Amino acid sequence: MNAPLIQIDGAPRPRLPDWARKPATHFASLHQIKSHLRAFRLHTVCESARCPNIHECFHRGAATFMILGERCTRTCGFCAVPKGKVPLDPGEPENVARMARALNLRYVVITSVNRDDLADGGSHHFAATVRAVRQALPEARVEVLTPDFRGDVAAVARVLAAGPHVFNHNVETVPRLYRRVRPQADYAQSLRVLAFANEQGALTKSGFMLGLGETEDEVHSLLRDLRQAGAAIATIGQYLQPTRRNLPVAAYIEPRQFERYREYGLGLGFQMVFSGPLVRSSYMADMVHDQATPAAPASGSPC
Repeated sequence: MNAPLIQIDGAPRPRLPDWARKPATHFASLHQIKSHLRAFRLHTVCESARCPNIHECFHRGAATFMILGERCTRTCGFCAVPKGKVPLDPGEPENVARMARALNLRYVVITSVNRDDLADGGSHHFAATVRAVRQALPEARVEVLTPDFRGDVAAVARVLAAGPHVFNHNVETVPRLYRRVRPQADYAQSLRVLAFANEQGALTKSGFMLGLGETEDEVHSLLRDLRQAGAAIATIGQYLQPTRRNLPVAAYIEPRQFERYREYGLGLGFQMVFSGPLVRSSYMADMVHDQATPAAPASGSPC
């Protein structure tokens, strides 16, 4: 069922500034990657979430695989991924591995929809996908961007046991806005997931959006919470309304403010803070990883 159209008290919406626009110029690459994805019956968050960087990433032969189906059981106000439930495809883990090998990826990002309808939250399927990719591409690095699994740390441990190199879970926004932005999620629960992954020795990463109505003090507090939870990498980007049925943009944040947040985060001890209007959680993930861990560089270009 579609979510209702949301507006802010009938107030005029801010105009999209030039620095928040990305040209769509690589149509041949876009269609080529899409044809491969359809051949393997796969989905990407790049397409489903209407990422503004899709032309650039697909031109580099990069994509963030979205597993557990193409429909989500949650109704987050910012997300364009279709809602609902679909049966799991048992061939999906191997198909992700086959396509990653066909693209000769050296850095593979795997994310998923939320599957609150499944007893394990889809964690067995997630772990199977990581194992399949690692077996097909033993030299590649694998980053997972997981849901919160409703706070089930056994599910988190199951994914970690498959051996991803980076564990990413997004908090998305400041806690005051959760009821409107992530109504079926819990800020403290997301921090516990990150803290657990950190305690297990994982390189942890988290991201959030600006422009939903947060204040500077709230962003500083959020960054402090992430560091306290053990996150080593933070990504910060501008929220862009993907469809008219999603939350409207409250404000477009100037690039210089993104730079100030980056400097603040580095001052807290983050190994890497990737901050800018068009930054997304998995955008340039290989570069982000390399800068966070310069002693162990990887190559490749995930979306």
